[in-house]
Formats: sequence, structure tokens, C-alpha cells
Amino acid sequence: MTDYFQVSTTAASREAAINLVRSAVEGRLAACGQVLGPVVSVFWHKGELGEAEEWQVFLKTTAAKYPELEAHLIDRHPWDNPEVTAWPLAAGSATFLEWVTRSTS
Repeated sequence: MTDYFQVSTTAASREAAINLVRSAVEGRLAACGQVLGPVVSVFWHKGELGEAEEWQVFLKTTAAKYPELEAHLIDRHPWDNPEVTAWPLAAGSATFLEWVTRSTS
């Protein structure tokens, strides 16, 4: 079932996260997306340990659309080096996966 992915990124504000989801879905790069948060992130940045409140973004897409979605998120993201990760969906209902395909076509 590696034809479908859940893609993740984070943003510094709810508004920025929603803008990323909206633009990806409007562009048919993802079928849907969710914004969760705020969450606390701990990370290395420019050699220093950082901690920040962030908003988590999850998007559902096809493997074929992933490269374009990744490029879109990086281009539209306000950060210079945003996290963009993806993992294959191990399973999903047939009707949902068909909808993802239709919505990204």
C-alpha cells in the first residue's frame, strides 16, 4: 500500500499551518489535511538547543503527488529549512484511498 502517504510539517502559528494545508488541498496536491496544536518542539537550531510552540500539519496524498507536494510545502513555508516528512500508509479503507486518488487528480 505504498501508493499513499501521510505527510507532515510544522509551522510557528496556527494561521501559517492552515495556509499550508489550504494551499496544498486547493492545488490538489493533497486530498485533505489537519492542523493540530499547539505542540511543544525541542530541537537544535544554529548550534543551540531550542524549544518552541508549533502547530503540526498532516496531509494525505498519493505517492505520485508527493514530490510536487514536498516542493510546494518547502516553497510556501516561512522557514528556511522546514521539516517535511512522509511515511507510507500501511492500510486504509478502499473508499477513502479511492477518494484520495480522485481528490488529487
